[in-house]
Amino acid sequence: MASASATTLSVGSAASFGSIVSPKLQSKAFVAKCNARNYLRNFSGLKAEAFVQCESESSFLGRESVAALRQSITPKAQKYKQRSWNHVQPQASYKVAVLGASGGIGQPLALLIKMSPLVSSLHLYDIANVKGVSADLSHCNTPAQVFDFTGASELANSLKGVDVVVIPAGVPRKPGMTRDDLFNVNANIVKGLVEAVADNCPDAFIHIITNPINSTVPIAAEVLKQKGVYDPKKLFGLTTLDVVRANTFVAREKNLRLIDVDVPVIGGHAGITILPLLSKTRPSIAFTDEEVQELTARIQNAGTEVVEAKAGAGSATLSMAYASARFVESSLRALDGDADVYECSYVQSDLTELPFFASRVKLGRKGIEALISSDLNGLTEYEQKSLEALKPELKASIERGIAYAQKQAVTS
Repeated sequence: MASASATTLSVGSAASFGSIVSPKLQSKAFVAKCNARNYLRNFSGLKAEAFVQCESESSFLGRESVAALRQSITPKAQKYKQRSWNHVQPQASYKVAVLGASGGIGQPLALLIKMSPLVSSLHLYDIANVKGVSADLSHCNTPAQVFDFTGASELANSLKGVDVVVIPAGVPRKPGMTRDDLFNVNANIVKGLVEAVADNCPDAFIHIITNPINSTVPIAAEVLKQKGVYDPKKLFGLTTLDVVRANTFVAREKNLRLIDVDVPVIGGHAGITILPLLSKTRPSIAFTDEEVQELTARIQNAGTEVVEAKAGAGSATLSMAYASARFVESSLRALDGDADVYECSYVQSDLTELPFFASRVKLGRKGIEALISSDLNGLTEYEQKSLEALKPELKASIERGIAYAQKQAVTS
């Protein structure tokens, strides 16, 4: 990057992973001017102008942190002439492990996590080719240190002291394959990795990306139960990509600013089990019946859209990495004490008769603080019918995952 004559830190939704949190948190921007070119010259090695701008409270720092930043930066900026040096930089203090780090999702996901100012240590694990990924990422001048771990013999060490575990490992979908076609291979992969998590970092947040999520999350829950360390508040199936897609498609359809749009997505993470609640879109938007049906179908089939476009070369990797990084960042903010963190996720739930269900959840230091039941109130007739229609398929996927884990426990 070319040298600049001044230094800038922009803290906000535009400087993070896009709409990293719910747009409902947006607020008025503020600017704290610093009369020094080098006042913030070292924020992850990035150069910019001589002011600090917090775009909105949807920053990855969250509402409380932004308020604190307002209070601390402005007086420092005013007093800078009497002071020789000041730094404003979030404290990197969390360890994150990516299991499956050399894969199509793992590599871009690792890069995005490396960019987080909250990460002090990034552990990359895979069965092969992870050393090159680690070496490559380690050259990025962001605070997180990168460590590589290869093969089953190093899996345990990759998990020691970790706060958040992300599991993208597994076989991707190919043209003509459904998520259920992936079950036999990916179920065993998730089982083995979650067993290692249970043995080495049982208190960590566990983020499951491996498909079929509708089944792999129940498998993970059963494994953790068998190990005696299951905490339903800390196990998440990452359905964030469905929200990201819904927000994107609605914003384009209605010609809205993407950062303003938030569509809750409930149910599961496959086909008709994905149910965008367009009636609950923020800001409030009117949709015709035709628009609802077309948008719902596109959101449900967006993964297939990518698989077919890649023509055998893989599935959704970049968008999945982006969505996963958004959820990781939200988890880290929650761990760091942000009291206003919400995401949609597939978790153990009592919102319906199903044991697992995707909905908006409130995150805190100990994991899930609340399931947001209000989204299921006042559904349209179309949404209510779609909800009832998805339940049998989701129920079957959940039962399949539980049965697999229990059978494996008996045979072992």
